Amino acid sequence: MRLRSCAKVNLGLEVLRKRSDGYHDIRTLFQSIDLADGLELEATADGRIRLEGDDASIPWDETNLVHRAARLIREAAGTAAGAFIRVSKAVPPGKGLGGGSANAALTLLGLNRLWSAGLGPEALDGLALRLGSDVPYFLRGGLCLGESRGEALTPLTDLPRLPCVLAFPPYPILTAEVYAGLGPSLTSGDKDSKIMRFLETGDFGLLENALEEVILRRHPELEGLKRFFRERGAMASLVTGSGSAVFGLFSGPDAAREALEGLRAMSEARLAETLPRKDYWERVGAGA
Repeated sequence: MRLRSCAKVNLGLEVLRKRSDGYHDIRTLFQSIDLADGLELEATADGRIRLEGDDASIPWDETNLVHRAARLIREAAGTAAGAFIRVSKAVPPGKGLGGGSANAALTLLGLNRLWSAGLGPEALDGLALRLGSDVPYFLRGGLCLGESRGEALTPLTDLPRLPCVLAFPPYPILTAEVYAGLGPSLTSGDKDSKIMRFLETGDFGLLENALEEVILRRHPELEGLKRFFRERGAMASLVTGSGSAVFGLFSGPDAAREALEGLRAMSEARLAETLPRKDYWERVGAGA
């Protein structure tokens, strides 16, 4: 079985409060893009789970989310089946694009089919949440409002397909370190939500990422990438998630391609496109 696991950007992110369990309640807009890793899954009779990948910077051992996902669903299904899984990476790790989480979600989905495990959406969501708070999103795709830790999902009416230029700084940023840098002054509580105002008005200029308060203190050069996109007409430009990728969202392809060409002298960059939910699932199964 061949599947494609698409990345995401966060079109906005608000940090509401710190929870008693040490995590933070957030409000975010997840949006699928067509930048995708390839997954190959094969059932085996030896009962082993074997994982390979083509990015040497990523550990492809039992600590990998894909390996953990395979073990979780095997336990939930009560099977002794094995699997060989190979991941072909196009989504760079440590950039806030959710590549590893997407790989894990699609592993759950693929092995559920491959092993005829028969687990329903609620069971798969439960397994996904055990792997990470953003993993359940990749079992939805499209535009979703994420609340609580990001796992409380509300699928929204999709945006049209929009060009999205991605800048990839040459370093990852650890999510835990960003959240550890948040103080009480950077949480918004229940005050007016710009994300909710965006959903009412469609004004992309409202969108912000509250984590940038911490990220840009440590990596002020990322503000230069945001400014570059804004000067070239981007409707929105943000660090996605906890970074380090910065995206510019454009209304049309010509401005996006021009921005991409100008950006190449500054940063590794890619041109992608947002995916409505239907297109997301067509992309996931392309070549299955």
